[in-house]
Amino acid sequence: MCGIIGRIGDGDAIDALITGLENLEYRGYDSAGVAVQNGAGIKVQKRSGKVDALKESIERGRLRGELGIGHTRWSTHGPPTDENAHPHTDSTTDVAVVHNGIIENYAALRERLSEAGHEFTSDTDTEVVPHLIQHYLDEGVESEMAFRRAIEQLEGSYAIAAICHGEPVIYAARQGSPLVVGLDGDGYYLASDVPAFLEYTDTVVYLQDGDVAILRSNGLRITDLEGTAVSRDRKTVDWDSEETGKGEFDHYMLKEITEQPTSLAQAIEGRFDAEEGRVHFEEFDRGSFADVDQVLLVACGTSYHAAMYGSVALRRAGVNASAMLANEYSLSAPPVDERTLVVAVTQSGETADTLGALRRANEQGAPTLAVTNVVGSTAAREADERLFIRAGPEIGVAATKTFSSQAVVLTLLAHRIARDATGFSTLGIEEISAELERLPSRVDEVLADSGAEAIARRYPDERSYFFIGRGLGYPVALEGALKFKEITYEHAEGFASGELKHGPLALVTPETPVFAIFTGREDEKTLKNAEEAATRGAPIVAICPDGHQAADVADAQLRIPETHPTLAGLLATVQLQLVSYHAADLLNRAIDKPRNLAKSVTVE
Repeated sequence: MCGIIGRIGDGDAIDALITGLENLEYRGYDSAGVAVQNGAGIKVQKRSGKVDALKESIERGRLRGELGIGHTRWSTHGPPTDENAHPHTDSTTDVAVVHNGIIENYAALRERLSEAGHEFTSDTDTEVVPHLIQHYLDEGVESEMAFRRAIEQLEGSYAIAAICHGEPVIYAARQGSPLVVGLDGDGYYLASDVPAFLEYTDTVVYLQDGDVAILRSNGLRITDLEGTAVSRDRKTVDWDSEETGKGEFDHYMLKEITEQPTSLAQAIEGRFDAEEGRVHFEEFDRGSFADVDQVLLVACGTSYHAAMYGSVALRRAGVNASAMLANEYSLSAPPVDERTLVVAVTQSGETADTLGALRRANEQGAPTLAVTNVVGSTAAREADERLFIRAGPEIGVAATKTFSSQAVVLTLLAHRIARDATGFSTLGIEEISAELERLPSRVDEVLADSGAEAIARRYPDERSYFFIGRGLGYPVALEGALKFKEITYEHAEGFASGELKHGPLALVTPETPVFAIFTGREDEKTLKNAEEAATRGAPIVAICPDGHQAADVADAQLRIPETHPTLAGLLATVQLQLVSYHAADLLNRAIDKPRNLAKSVTVE
C-alpha cells in the first residue's frame, strides 16, 4: 500500500520524484505529494486525486529542490483529502515525512504531543512522526538522533522517509514495510519498490527491518536503531526499464497478459528437461524434501488461488497438501512440525498477512519456503528457502502473469517434492513433458485468436457472473471471478462446479452468465452442472477446446488448445483475464488502478 520516492544528488530532484510517483501509482492513488529542500526551507506540494493533478500544480508553481521525498497514498487513516495527503510536516514546516504502513500507537502519541502544544491538521497516523522529530529537535537533539528517537517511539509497521530544514540528508527507516535504495553516479534514490527509479539505475540495496538509512549526495550509511553500522549487499536488478512501461498498450494489464508466453518460458527455463521428463531446481539439492510428510501453502488473493492450484497438483503427485489463507493462518495455525513444509506464496514478497503466516510457521519450527517474484523481498530473506517465479515486473494492480507463473512453478515443485518425499510422483510429469515445453506457444495461440472481446460485448450488463470448475479448474474459476470483480466492479463469484446445487443455484437467472472451465478431467460432471444452470435460463460460456462436447451445448465458447489436463487451467486463465479486461474496458473502468485496491498489501 502507498508508494514512497526520494532523491538526493546532483541537479534538481523534482523530475525524478514525479517520475517515481508515476511509476508507483499502482501502489496507491488517492492522493500524492512531494516535499523538497532548496536552501529556502522545505516546500510541500500535495493534492488529493491522481499524480497528474499534483504534476500540474507543481508545473504551475515551478517547484524546485536539490533533494526531496514524495508519496502516493492508499488511504488507511483518514479519507483522501489534501490535508491527509503526504508529506506531512510539523507545525513549523521544518520537518517533512512520508510513511507507508500503520502506526498502531498513534492515538497515544498524538494525545501526548497535543498536550505538549503540538497542533495537528490531518486525520492520519503519519502526522505524529514529524511532530515527534520536531519535539526532539526543540529539545536540542541533532537531527539524526531526533529521527532515531522518534522511530523508537513507534509501534506497528512502517517505511518512513524524512527531511529536515537546512540538512542535506534524507533519513529513512523500515519495519515491516519495504524500502529499497537505488545507487547511481549522481546520487541516491529511495523507494518502496524498484520500478520507481528503474529508469535511472538498476543497482540497489534492500533495507531490512530495523535498518536506518542516512542518504547524502556523496554517500549512504546504514545502521540499526542504536546507530551501529550494518552491511547490506548491493544487488543488480535484472529488470529492464522498458519492462515497467506500457509500450504500445493502452493498459499495463493488457501488456502483462500478452507477456505470459515470455514469463512462463522464464518460469520453466532450466527447471525442466523435456526429453527426460525430469524437474530440476538448482536452488535445491537432491533429497531436499525427503523429510516432508505434508505441505501447507499460505497466501492471499490471487496468490492464494495459485497456492490452491499448487495444493491440487501436490495431492495429485501423492503428497498430503492443503492451501490456507495467510490471514487466517496467523489467527488459527494448524499443528505443524519439522516434517511440515510451509510454502508462502506472494508475488511481491511483502504481503503483510503472508509474512505474518511465514513468521508464525518459523516460530512453530516448520521448514519454510517462499515462492515469490522479488529477489530482495522480505519473504525471500525470512524463509528458510526461496524459489523465484521469474515473471518480471508487474505493474497492473490486477495480477495476471504472476498468477500463471506461480501456478506453473508450483506444479513443477509438486513433482519435485513428491519425488524426494516418496520416491515417485503420480502427477504424470513425464506424460505432460511435451505439452509443458509447448505451454508458452499454446498461450500465444490463445492470445492470437481469443474471442474474449466478443464475449464481453455479448454479456455487457448482467446481474451476476458465475465461474465454475473442478479440480485444477476450481482455483481458475475463483481467479477468473476475482479478476472480473476487481476491474469491472460487477458482481462475480467462483464456485467448485459441484457446489452449484448446494446453494448458489438459487441465484442463477437468465441474467447470470456461467463461465464453465473444462480441463479434460471430470468434464462430464462439470458439463452436467453447467446444464443445471442452463435449465434455469443461465447462458453458458464454455472454456474448452474445439470439438469438446461442451461447445455443442453452450451458448458461447472461449477456445483453448488441446493440452494436458494439468495445464489446461492455465490456458483457461488467459481467456478469463481477457474477458475481464475487455468487459472493464467497455465499462470505461480504471483498469490498472481499480478503486479501493492497491498492488501490494503491506498492512494487515
